[in-house]
Amino acid sequence: MSKDRIIQIVALAFAVTAVFGAGRILPTIVEKAGQEHLVLTVVDPTTGEPNDDSEVIDVFTSMVRSIETTMTFAGDDPVEFIFDAGTRDWSGNVGDVVEIAYRDGAVTEEVTARIDGIDGYALRYTDASIEGAPPIVALGTAIGALRGLIVDYLWIKVNMMKEEGQFYEVMSDADLITKLQPRFSQVWGFHGHNMAYNISVLTNTPEERWDWVKAGINLVRNEGLRYNPNDVVLHKELAFWFAHKMDGVSDDAHLHYKREHAKEWHYLLGKPPFNAEERVLWMETIANAAESIEEADARVPGTAQLVEDLEAALDRTGSGFEMSLDRDFLMNIGKWNAVKQSPYARILGLDSTFAKNDPIYATFDQVLGDPARVDQVREFVNFLRKKALREEYNMEPEVMYEYTRDIGPIDWRHPQAHALYWGKLGSERGSKRYEDAEDAYNVLNNDRIWLQAMQALAKSGLLNVDPFSNDNPGRLNDSRWIRSIDRYFRELYGKHFNSRGGGGDTFANFHENFMKYAIRDLWRAGEYEDAQEIYDYLNELYGEGGVIPNMSYSMPIDVFVKDQTTGEYEMQPEVARSDVYAALRRGFREGLLLNKPEILEDAVKFAGELTLYFQGLEDSDYTSKFGESRIKDLIGDLETSVRDIFQEILLNDSLPLIDRLQIYAKAGDDQKRMAFDEVRPLLEAEFARSPLASALEFDAAFKEPPGMDAYRSFRAAAAAQEGQRRKDVIGAEAEQK
Repeated sequence: MSKDRIIQIVALAFAVTAVFGAGRILPTIVEKAGQEHLVLTVVDPTTGEPNDDSEVIDVFTSMVRSIETTMTFAGDDPVEFIFDAGTRDWSGNVGDVVEIAYRDGAVTEEVTARIDGIDGYALRYTDASIEGAPPIVALGTAIGALRGLIVDYLWIKVNMMKEEGQFYEVMSDADLITKLQPRFSQVWGFHGHNMAYNISVLTNTPEERWDWVKAGINLVRNEGLRYNPNDVVLHKELAFWFAHKMDGVSDDAHLHYKREHAKEWHYLLGKPPFNAEERVLWMETIANAAESIEEADARVPGTAQLVEDLEAALDRTGSGFEMSLDRDFLMNIGKWNAVKQSPYARILGLDSTFAKNDPIYATFDQVLGDPARVDQVREFVNFLRKKALREEYNMEPEVMYEYTRDIGPIDWRHPQAHALYWGKLGSERGSKRYEDAEDAYNVLNNDRIWLQAMQALAKSGLLNVDPFSNDNPGRLNDSRWIRSIDRYFRELYGKHFNSRGGGGDTFANFHENFMKYAIRDLWRAGEYEDAQEIYDYLNELYGEGGVIPNMSYSMPIDVFVKDQTTGEYEMQPEVARSDVYAALRRGFREGLLLNKPEILEDAVKFAGELTLYFQGLEDSDYTSKFGESRIKDLIGDLETSVRDIFQEILLNDSLPLIDRLQIYAKAGDDQKRMAFDEVRPLLEAEFARSPLASALEFDAAFKEPPGMDAYRSFRAAAAAQEGQRRKDVIGAEAEQK
């Protein structure tokens, strides 16, 4: 046993002996109270007086959506607070009557109430540890002020060990600090970062790295933030890990992280609808899901019987697989459901293989695949999704729904979606704690994180994920985020206008640079009117209409786009990828729809030349020890780009359905084969809801191209070959070590 460990044990033993030997010593543990909240009494809207059945409610200020004073009270007990992520404020007095709208679960409540007070963020003393805390936390509470000395010693020690590179050795001490002082947020960030960044890179395989990255994220998300729900810095740290470690390119295994994260959330929530409004409804359904099986059965009779039948059927398999209403069980259902929808699974014949060899899969087919129970299965699965999000991911489905509705078409399979969620949630929950000018930079940095996450989703937020292929997720730019980014830039610019160090100006720089990207992207895609509109808008803000008038945006827009591209491919991989996708998008839309095949030919030629140029750059020509091109594979080969763009156009309902069917009909057989299996089910469902269904058979409008069986076999062989290649590279690397 090490000397340090002996010192720790002796110190703990001494502290416990002192407490019990002295009789009773009251601990004086200073904690932060819970989130700031209003204390309200519901009143009659006309009289402003409570009724016999009026109730007193607590409303977190971070949950307030709108508030308006209807009756004032001339008192001397002022109340003021900020809400809506710090962009709005309210002030009044205790006794004022207000009309207030606030989020309560999955719904927004509206009441007329009297302000009785405001509470939270005050210092308090407690002799009770957090409910459900481990025994070590209860012991820490019992030893009172001595706990601080032990934590101080351990904190100094772990920082010294980290400086010496003792990353594994630091684990036990950091873990002990989190148990003795769970509200010490810094140690949670230290502990999680150590696992996700330091220990992960000492391992030998992508799978091992991914395990450590997930462990660091899970520690902070599922434990640290439960103890510190209004700590902005901890939210910012977690958001940064999603944005940098997982979605960045600095880690050799970043492509593996992207594949695994996309697969996990594909199983967890399923494939999101492409249409923005349908995506909002999809998340709303999960947010409004039942809280229990009993409630689910009351909503959709037969749901409880479905669960009973499923449990009984699983028991009869004799496999030892136990039904438990948790994340792992949901992931099994998610995998079963994904097999039914995956083109690769159809190509590989996984459905029949699993049904024959896996009794659990066969049981899901029997019970969950019953056409007469579609509504009950949907109710049950959404109940599981809501439960897993709360219990296993510490995420609120109601907030996820609201962000999807209010901010943009979030795809939770994208790491930046989680950076956006945790960053914005941190601002909503914790900004009040950092109002002092000395600490305001914490909120500023956090707001930058989630606004930059929106930018990343604009550049790569359209995902094409098949969990049974060995492909990297297709990541296309999504112009639907442009307006949203402009709106939130204005809010954050106003919020931080007076921040020390030119906080508002940093958002202005971000806004101008992003809008330049948007102009180039829209112009390359042939959306000339939208590009010109933003170009004129930038001229008003930063050019001739700027604080210092200049001619930066006075040149013709085509010249501007060319100038913006010069030198960017070498510096920013996203620019090359964006230009490839934009050119192909224009080629398909204009070349085929307008009967101008030369436009498509030029687009494919440009995309091919740019792909070869980018992949041949010296800085891109690097293969990691895991056998993957860390930068070069961000674009992939030309065939993959053509496939992803063609599929996206066929599913993009901003184009009329008849136009998309014409684009498909005029495309070459090679291009049709790339998209047929993936888009057919979704297009068929959309076709069935359209007037075209009354005049035309879908199979006539969307014909299967010749050679599909051979193409499917080719794709299956290519997927198996790529998977084996990666295993061979990783195995050789591990053997060498």
